[in-house]
Amino acid sequence: MSIREELQTMAKRAKKAARIMAAAGTAAKNLALQNMAQTIESRQAEILKANGEDLAAARQAGISGALLDRLTLNGTRIREMVKGLREMIELPDPIGEVEMERVRPNGLRVGRMRVPLGVLGMVYEARPNVTADAAGLCIKSGNAVILRGGSEAIRSCRAIGQCVTEAVQAAGLPSEAVQVVETTDRQAVTELITLDGLIDCVIPRGGRAFLQWVARTATVPVIRHGDGNCHVYIDSPVDMEMAVKIAVNSKVQRPGVCNAAETLLVHAEVAPRILPVLLSRFSEAGVELRGCQRTREIYPAAQPAKEDDWMTEYLDMILAVRVVENMTAAMDHIAQYGSGHSEAIVTSDYMHAERWLREVDASSVLVNASTRFTDGGQFGLGAEIGISTQKLHARGPMGIRELTTTKFIVRGQGQIRE
Repeated sequence: MSIREELQTMAKRAKKAARIMAAAGTAAKNLALQNMAQTIESRQAEILKANGEDLAAARQAGISGALLDRLTLNGTRIREMVKGLREMIELPDPIGEVEMERVRPNGLRVGRMRVPLGVLGMVYEARPNVTADAAGLCIKSGNAVILRGGSEAIRSCRAIGQCVTEAVQAAGLPSEAVQVVETTDRQAVTELITLDGLIDCVIPRGGRAFLQWVARTATVPVIRHGDGNCHVYIDSPVDMEMAVKIAVNSKVQRPGVCNAAETLLVHAEVAPRILPVLLSRFSEAGVELRGCQRTREIYPAAQPAKEDDWMTEYLDMILAVRVVENMTAAMDHIAQYGSGHSEAIVTSDYMHAERWLREVDASSVLVNASTRFTDGGQFGLGAEIGISTQKLHARGPMGIRELTTTKFIVRGQGQIRE
């Protein structure tokens, strides 16, 4: 059987499973989630062994530190996966909700019912935890999903996928509702994202080049998980201690992920006081600093920033720093260079904070909080299938509700159109 025939067979099975999932009750879906959490928990050693083999192969292949970080599983990250699945159980089931129902002058009752998207294709690099997160979100939202993780995470994805499949089947739901593509041949991705009529939507996660390739190649609708050129802007007036804490956390806490800050913008009035302290903290933490001319006058140890630095998602311990005249200049910088992911202001001015929330164009806009909070679990979604930076269908962390759509429902009493 060719790779295309294999993917077609998987997609046809998923399509049949999607009809069953769309009609599944909340109790059955929650049981599947509980089974998934218990099975992953009980097989932690097996999953970590598979992940260790993936990590060893990745190191031998010379994979970057940022990718290694995303590939790594440990006890803490498995507990987070399990916690996310159990949190999904507690979330409302949106399927079947009727919205905006109204009675027309002729007596027709017209509303919108929330329904699953259908069959999703999920393609992602590294991040084996996505296998559990995506499977759980798709089950709770009544969808079927075909998961294709990166070749560097194939052993981890297989181990988690086996747990998921068994857990779903034990809940009386079709095992084909969650299928993991086990071939590492990249052709499988090409085939998956071109299965018109079988796949309803593709959600890719990975680096910019990978996302651009999927967008160019796919013939089915794509919801893009965009790159994260995120900014922290330190305003005037500002609580200096708070600003230092938020800026450092946004960059250093986990630099290899999309919600880590890549550029620091600082109001010219506070720059002479805060930059020596803040940039010293970054240097002590091992961050390479690339600053504008005004930044380097205050902190000469910073390297000169180039134009490309303002638009780069480093996913590494590198930070671009620019001194700006005011908040308007900061917003202008973000409008020019930002990727629409997460933008944070640290300020003591209420009106500045409100203006920031209204005018900054991004999927998540934060006031006096780290960009690292842009995350489905942190936002109370249980987990996320991705963070959409596009504006159609979904924007920001995508949880259960973002994996649904609506259909019009019409109730009549014999009306005909004259």
